[in-house]
Amino acid sequence: MLSCMVTKDIPVAVNTGAILADNIPLLIILYMEVTHPNYSLTVTKEEAFATDNVINPLPRAVLRPNSYVLLDGEWNFALDLEDKGLAENWYISHQYEGIAHWPGSIEDHMALAKDAAPENKVWKDKVVAWYEREFPMPRKAEDGVPNTLLQLTFGACGYETQVWLNGIPLKTIEGEEIHRGEYTSFSYELQQEHLQANNRLTVRIADTMDADIPRGKQESFVYKRGGIWYQTYTGAVRSIWLETVERNRLRSRIGVVSIVEDNLVRFNLTTRVHDPGLYTLKLFIYNRPTDSKEPIASDKYPLILEAGQKNQRVVIEIPGAKLWSPEQPNLYTLVAQLVDSDGYAAEIETHFGLRKIEARGCCVYLNNKPLYLDGILYQPGNATYEQIRQHMLAMKELGCNLVRIHIAGVDPRIYNMADKIGMLLWVEVPSPHRSSNKSREAHRDELLRMLALIGTHPSVVIWSLYNEDWGAQDIATSAETRQYITNMYHYMQIAHPQFLVVDNDGWQHISFEGRLKSDLLTAHLYTPDLQRWERLLDDLIAGKLEGVAAFPLVIGDPFFYRHQVPLLISEWGGFGFVEYGGPKDNDDRAAQVTLFKEALRKRPIAGDVYTQATNIEEEQNGIIDFTTGTLKVPKGLLYSGKQKQ
Repeated sequence: MLSCMVTKDIPVAVNTGAILADNIPLLIILYMEVTHPNYSLTVTKEEAFATDNVINPLPRAVLRPNSYVLLDGEWNFALDLEDKGLAENWYISHQYEGIAHWPGSIEDHMALAKDAAPENKVWKDKVVAWYEREFPMPRKAEDGVPNTLLQLTFGACGYETQVWLNGIPLKTIEGEEIHRGEYTSFSYELQQEHLQANNRLTVRIADTMDADIPRGKQESFVYKRGGIWYQTYTGAVRSIWLETVERNRLRSRIGVVSIVEDNLVRFNLTTRVHDPGLYTLKLFIYNRPTDSKEPIASDKYPLILEAGQKNQRVVIEIPGAKLWSPEQPNLYTLVAQLVDSDGYAAEIETHFGLRKIEARGCCVYLNNKPLYLDGILYQPGNATYEQIRQHMLAMKELGCNLVRIHIAGVDPRIYNMADKIGMLLWVEVPSPHRSSNKSREAHRDELLRMLALIGTHPSVVIWSLYNEDWGAQDIATSAETRQYITNMYHYMQIAHPQFLVVDNDGWQHISFEGRLKSDLLTAHLYTPDLQRWERLLDDLIAGKLEGVAAFPLVIGDPFFYRHQVPLLISEWGGFGFVEYGGPKDNDDRAAQVTLFKEALRKRPIAGDVYTQATNIEEEQNGIIDFTTGTLKVPKGLLYSGKQKQ
């Protein structure tokens, strides 16, 4: 089934790029009638309070005025249970007996495999799967631009991904023969000499139960499935597409830092250049939705660029800028162009907002005003984009201004949606399950990949490096572990001052010479007993750091809490989950939540995060229906009303 994709008008010339054989433009999108996790091409009318109706069909923050084609759909599929495919050169030739829909998890593909033995429908220690499909020869349009090339992008895939084009191994733009990671996108530039009349794309994906790699709450050798640990969900989990890009261009990653007092915005951009020389970086800022073809601000910056990739920071002033907040999610459009010496402009577009987040004394401040954080814990699991969209709208109805996305990788368009509806986000690095040099290296790599792709969004305000010391179990006894976390906290402070950073959420925060290596003092408190709840809150406020959470709240050097850092109850509730107790009936749950929230409102606490939004596997404690997004409890239940001073 073919369907044309209509893009919005861009106030610059659009590059028609390449076309496929038989004069089918790359702008044609191949839609497959298949539901898959974390991505959906369903076009829906945006919510009434969104600033525009543009939905980026690709899972990223940046739009390009180019041509592209999704390679989603049916692929040839084969399990490699003995891991012999490399030795037998499956990337050269192999007889595939299975068919699988991309995107979709290896677990789903194994479960749906025909004639497979029961033991081959699940994996335990290691899994290797191969995918292959063909696509016709791309060629330049007669009136196209000669300096374009084809780029292949995976929205997310892994944990280990290897790719071949017509039997030739490909390297990512970063030079990786094997890409490691399964939560963020990565790309390959395709060489014209490697393309044929009909092309064969082969992908090998491998994963294990290795506890040293970022896993979030997926099971591992250390934490087995059950309770709060879930089935693995790996493989071809997000869309894959071909697109035309310029040889010399800006990459699809932009960091944004606001200096709201001076109406200044600092953009961190990444150039990708094959032809060294003199270039000009041009920025154009428009109101959103665009009310004029004339930008409200513009500037240009001369750059001498060598071949390769380079990061560049630039600053621009936006006179009379309107700030972004949950109540007024004001957004602007950025059009950025890299112009070569011949005057050709390679362009990207995104939205951004100006906002400032601070941990100042006892409170969190947004745009220099104190803000109480009414939060909720959210685990999207294998929800589709449409389901996640409904969940986000329901959380807004509950009165939340903050969603804590719990150690999971999600469709990046969710960040776009949060920007538009005015929802603050707390994101976390999917944690490894063991503390080691290898796990710390993998954790750092995952953090840097996420930062590169999420730094555009004003909605993202808080990052957790670790949660409940998963992957840092020796945090209290290992100086090496504490030093690594401290180093990453300092890095975030310097390189990404637009975020608040939590070292280890829930307990065992690091103190060095009496200073927290965390912008927030957070505690996870689970009790269904209201009187005990109130005692725990009073103990925390009084400065008691032991005997309140599951472990001491602070480790390392002595730390004396005197309201000098915001205190957040970053997990509480869990009513209905077998491990936590409390009411299981929705009416009783709502009544209990009301009493617990009243206790919070009476005390000098900076915010709280109720656990949790929806049911997931054995955690049957959600207050939003996973399938429909409807509330199980009254609207506004988690709203704290008048902001605390």
